[in-house]
Amino acid sequence: MAAVSSVFARELRAYFFTPLAYVFIAVFLLALGAFTFEIGRFFDTNRADLAPFFFFHPWLYLVFLPAVTMRLWAEEIRSGTLELLLTLPAPIWSLAIGKFLAAWSVAGIALLLTFPMWVTVNYLGSPDNTAIILAYLMSFMMAGGYIALSSAMSALAGNQVVAFVMAVTIGFVFTAMGLPLVASGLAELFGAGVAENARSFSFLTHFEAAQRGVLELRALLFYSGFIILWLVLNTLWIASRRAS
Repeated sequence: MAAVSSVFARELRAYFFTPLAYVFIAVFLLALGAFTFEIGRFFDTNRADLAPFFFFHPWLYLVFLPAVTMRLWAEEIRSGTLELLLTLPAPIWSLAIGKFLAAWSVAGIALLLTFPMWVTVNYLGSPDNTAIILAYLMSFMMAGGYIALSSAMSALAGNQVVAFVMAVTIGFVFTAMGLPLVASGLAELFGAGVAENARSFSFLTHFEAAQRGVLELRALLFYSGFIILWLVLNTLWIASRRAS
């Protein structure tokens, strides 16, 4: 855990000692606000909830989180500091977790800074604040899934641009499988069973219940398992680089 804490602090400083974290947070908040008010027509719904706000989270995470995470391992590989990092008296899994937690913290800070939306909807009406808290929690878990995937792609590719493209592509698959259009297409081609199984692996599917204020154990297990899976792959891919 000492190694995890050291790597976490190192990576978090790297984010905030450069413009990266500030630019990411600013652009993410601006994009989320624009999508919520312009495309989601927040005020036109005449409802005291944050449904238009949370609707765009998966799609913005799909693009923004790979952009902020693609450097985690690729930059170490490019600059030649990976060899130095791997000589530290710490297991590789602790390095992977430390880097992941740093990126996840940046995403969490960006999410916390959206609190004016929550204040606004409480000013305009009487929303179900328990449901909003649950949606925030599951949004944070979903962000962790995208970050774990992007970090693993950074370790695998060793190049920031390639890692970004790979993370967005794979993330899009795990997101789009929950769309009704995709589900109906899979049902026509392969049957309803295949379509339902595909939906169960989608970020959207497990986020929908939280938006309705329903806490599902399977959603927590899905996001937790997704994070663990990609952290394990991240560790294995870095271990293979050390072995080679």
